[in-house]
Amino acid sequence: MMTSMSPDWSDFTPAALLRNPHLMTLLPGYWSRRALLAGVPTELRLFTTEPHTQLLGFCHWQANRTACQTLVVVHGLEGCSESHYMRGIASKAYRTGMNVIRLNQRTCGGTEHLTPTLYNSGLSQDYRAVVHELARMDGLDRIWLVGYSMGGNLVLKAAGEAGSSDAALAGVIAVCPNIDPTQCVKALEQPRNWLYHHYFLTQLKMRMRRKAILFPGKWNLTGLDRIHIISEFDDRYTAPDGGYASGADYYNRAGARHVLGKIAVPTIIITAQDDPFIPYSMFSLAAIHQNPYIRLTAPQYGGHCGFVQRYRQDEDRFWVENRIIESIRESGEGDVRSPHLMRRPDIIMKS
Repeated sequence: MMTSMSPDWSDFTPAALLRNPHLMTLLPGYWSRRALLAGVPTELRLFTTEPHTQLLGFCHWQANRTACQTLVVVHGLEGCSESHYMRGIASKAYRTGMNVIRLNQRTCGGTEHLTPTLYNSGLSQDYRAVVHELARMDGLDRIWLVGYSMGGNLVLKAAGEAGSSDAALAGVIAVCPNIDPTQCVKALEQPRNWLYHHYFLTQLKMRMRRKAILFPGKWNLTGLDRIHIISEFDDRYTAPDGGYASGADYYNRAGARHVLGKIAVPTIIITAQDDPFIPYSMFSLAAIHQNPYIRLTAPQYGGHCGFVQRYRQDEDRFWVENRIIESIRESGEGDVRSPHLMRRPDIIMKS
């Protein structure tokens, strides 16, 4: 995938004052990026992934879409196609000459009416279906799945399940993916992470109420207000809705960790060692280190999907977006399915 001139994934230096993981995590969300896609052509598209279920994508097509690489970008828990990182990566990719699809997960981005189900970390079949549709209907053959946090787990899981069978899938990039939801939820529920936990749980409850109005009688909301931890919410609502026996069963089965060894397309995993609720210890798996298609990059700092770098004259502060675009752009110089073109070592850390 990577040539000898591939981006240097070890060059991250955090911005001043942002070695605190919480500041690094929270600050980017307050960075105004609304105008990034001004003037970029946008086409709304509904992808049918199973009967009665559609995902809404915002497509930014190049004039000759079949001649370009395509990014399908998937957001994290309680994010959407309008999340700042979704707009940031889309703007850079489009202006570099790529097609981009900012994809909403089920029920997200105001799409609760497009499916009778909830969304969860195991619905990787949705993203394989999107890749298949783009290949079959649009003739695209160099499609990259890029996911953040929960979206990162989903795209890794999709790639592992596909193995080498999806000819149109060129590669996968996952930023701070929750490959083991059991560990991630345990970390999220720690007192030090109360702010994130409160936000996610509040948003999930609000979404649950909107879904219940749209699909009367499907869910019993009695006691919803008395749920105080996400694991209880998932045990009561997310797990049974997704066909899991319990919340614990859901967390165990939904993690991409089970299929990482089967990934057969060039894959980059970026995570920060100081991520508040994606434990770095998860990434010691043999399936990651022994798979020649996977490259793990783990800077000491970065928070959760933050990676705001110190000032540089040659690019903006959003380090991980810039490295993703460089990696995908330069992958076109070689056989993107050959792991031998990936620049080693497998694990790159900056201390």
